Amino acid sequence: MKASLFRLGLNLWPPFLFTGIRVVELGEDYRHARVELRMRPWNRNYVGTHFGGSLFAMTDPFWMLLVMHNIGRDYYVWDKAGAIEFVKPGRGTVSAQFRIDDAVLDELRQATASGEKTLRWFENEVIDAQGDVVAKVRKQLYVKRKPGR
Repeated sequence: MKASLFRLGLNLWPPFLFTGIRVVELGEDYRHARVELRMRPWNRNYVGTHFGGSLFAMTDPFWMLLVMHNIGRDYYVWDKAGAIEFVKPGRGTVSAQFRIDDAVLDELRQATASGEKTLRWFENEVIDAQGDVVAKVRKQLYVKRKPGR
């Protein structure tokens, strides 16, 4: 599927649409993505900053999607685990970027060449408009070559 159409679908997906999450960029080669979360009355917490669940949700599917679209159909790719560390209160528009390169894809292919699964952590930061880190997010992916492939 063309990345521009997929990006539109993600932006219309209710969990993103109704929380103020917007996929601003999705590379045609699915190698990078940039996501923003705008402050809205419905995604503020009790003290007026970004709700932590929205900060995590804005980062949730992207490592899996980028790996899936680049490693090929011969592999299972699943989110296995996730963690978020809140560094400072998030206000205004915050963003996160994701990039996948050949070295990571080669590492995953080598680790699964014998048919074994591999678990790999990916990390990124959520930053505010001033470039300050609001949160650090880690996602662990499960990757395994499909049998007979």
